[in-house]
Formats: sequence, C-alpha cells, structure tokens
Amino acid sequence: MDWLRQLPIGQFVAEEQGGRGSWLRQLDPRLKLAWTLAFLITPILAGPLWRLSLVGLLLLITAASGLPWRLWRRSLPALIVLALLVGLLSAVLPEGSVPAAPLQRPPSEVRLAPGAPQSAPPQRAGEAWELARWGPVSVSRRSAELGLNGATLLFTLVHSANLLLLTTPPEELVWAISWLLQPLVRLGWPVERLGFTLLLALRFLPLVQEELQNLLRAVATRAVNFKSLGWRGCLGLVLALGERLLANVLLRSEQGAEALMARGGYWVPADQLHQMAPAALLTNAFGFGGLGLLLLLRWKAGAL
Repeated sequence: MDWLRQLPIGQFVAEEQGGRGSWLRQLDPRLKLAWTLAFLITPILAGPLWRLSLVGLLLLITAASGLPWRLWRRSLPALIVLALLVGLLSAVLPEGSVPAAPLQRPPSEVRLAPGAPQSAPPQRAGEAWELARWGPVSVSRRSAELGLNGATLLFTLVHSANLLLLTTPPEELVWAISWLLQPLVRLGWPVERLGFTLLLALRFLPLVQEELQNLLRAVATRAVNFKSLGWRGCLGLVLALGERLLANVLLRSEQGAEALMARGGYWVPADQLHQMAPAALLTNAFGFGGLGLLLLLRWKAGAL
C-alpha cells in the first residue's frame, strides 16, 4: 500500500548524502523552466518526427541525468504504458465524420475522356487513406495522427514537468517564476503573493498524496468485496471516498493556515531564495547552448 510513496511524481527529492550528484540539480531554475516550456510549446503544429524526437530526447536526458534509479524505475514505465494506451485508443476509435467540402465548380463542367478499347482502368493516385483494418476496427491517417499526437503530448507534458519538480526545490522554482514575472510589477500585479501561493501549492502536494494513501489503506484493511456491492455500491463507495478526501484536504489546509499565522509567517524576498553555485556555470552554459540548438532545429525541421 506504499506505492504512492514509491512513485515520487511532482515532488522534489533531495540529493542523498555521499551520493553522485546530478547535473540537472546544478542547472539554473530559470533555464530548467525554459527547457520545460520548450518541451511543452514546440510540439504545437509540429510534425510526427519532431514529436517522437522530443520523446527520445526526454528519455536520453533521464538516462544520462545521474538521478537515482529508484526515482524513475516505476513512474517512467507506467507513464510509457499509459501514453501507449492513450495513443492506441485514439488510433482505433472513430475520428469523427468530416463534412463534405462544397464544390468549387459545377459538376456539368466535368468531362471524362473515353479510354482506348481494352485499355487498363485508371489507377488511383496518391496515398491510401485507410492504413489498416481488423474486422470492424480500422486505422485511418487521421486517427493514427491523433494517436501519435496524444501519446507524445501526454508523455512530454508529464515527464518534462516531473523532471523539473524532481530536481528543483519549490523555493527555487518560485524564485524563477517571480524573476520572469518581475516586469508585471509595474502593472500592479501582486507577483510576490502569486509566488507565495504557488509555493504553498507545491508544499501541499505531498499532503494530498498522503491523504489518498490513508484512504486506500483504510479500504484495503476493511477487505471490501466489490463484487458483492455491485456497480451502484462501488459508485457510492467512490463518491464517499472522494467526499472524505476533499474534507480531509480542506481540513489540512485550514490547519496549515492556522499554523502559519500562529508562527508569524513572513515572505522571504525573492532574491534570497536562490544562490547559484559558481561550479555550475559550465553546466548552465551547455544547457543554454542546447536550448538554443533545440529552438533552431524546431524552426528548421519542426514540420517533419
């Protein structure tokens, strides 16, 4: 029942004492945030080769990151299986009917020239629209494109954000976002308040997972027989668990707010949240150069 703790998705994991450090932890949080945005934005209007290349690049970065194997040995295969299932369902399900385009010229203008006697019939030009068919299930070009887009987008979205949160403390991530939003201060935007809200949300994620873990452990301890409940009973049990989870999360948030006010919590200035080590300058230089190369390749070969 401790599988949620063994899948550190969306949580920062500190470096082990005496362990081999990861170069991802040495990157500037602004640079890591820019890389994450590049993984999320560059697939828009891109070709299938570019989307698959981004997936391969993410897998290469994960393998060469130096992060402990236990951090992604279970979450990464599960994410790959989920992305493949989403892509497969998008490919085999009907993609929807497309309305017929209006005729640009009247049919009376079309004249078909008769062919020579005993000549071969004209062959269809172009590529086939239907790629495969297994009985009532067919895969067309549009459904295959939808499946590829859905699988690659899901993987890049979840895994790039997971790598960012795994290797970046919440304070440094809030500092990076506050640094990017600093020009909005002149327009009267409460940038520091927004950063503080984001920091509390990132700190609150482990509490939500802990509450969900406790509810699942409670159901497993009571040995509930779902077959005897039926679908109505199972639905009622799920709704009751969801209601209890929401109540526990709201109670935790209220207790956290009261504890913060009782201890006289205050906001630390953004420039005191981050201090870049001088040894990371070379790593940041390589990261910045790689980001520029990625954007250049997207501009030159993103449509492939």
